[in-house]
Amino acid sequence: MEFSERIKQLRQEKKISLQELSDLSGVSKSMISKIERKEKNPTLQVATQIAKALSVTLSSLIDEQKSQPIILMKCNDRISFHDELTGFKRILLSPQFGNQGIEFIENIIPINAKSPNFPPHQNGVKEYICVSQGKLKILLENQAFELESGDTFFFHANCYHQFINIGDTECHYYLVIDSYSV
Repeated sequence: MEFSERIKQLRQEKKISLQELSDLSGVSKSMISKIERKEKNPTLQVATQIAKALSVTLSSLIDEQKSQPIILMKCNDRISFHDELTGFKRILLSPQFGNQGIEFIENIIPINAKSPNFPPHQNGVKEYICVSQGKLKILLENQAFELESGDTFFFHANCYHQFINIGDTECHYYLVIDSYSV
């Protein structure tokens, strides 16, 4: 099922109107309608706001849950999200099992680009980061941390957080989102 169809399906399952989803997400009703009708592709920021308003992870919104005990994900079958506005690319490397569990993601930030300012996750959600290429600045509320290739970072993700490429090459980093304790 496509991203736009998943939004509509989840919205209808939760008996949420377009206006209610707009109010919950801070995304205009017309934008959500255009996304659902496949007339518009959302930015990563908009997709994240909609996922949070629907009480699901972005990965579960992008890819339906699979129910196999063993899952092989071929490179060409990976689910990715490319923000055309910023060039930010998010590649899901693990299967998605709904709102709880582990998400293993590769993020790629172009030179002079940054992620949206992600809203806080629920209490208990943790994020683990490993920079594989380039330099990354992490903003957590009012704190800043600079990482280089090979550096790792951990934080409780119940705060606003943003990722900025501060190097002179693309920045690649792996992200693990742990929602098990939620």
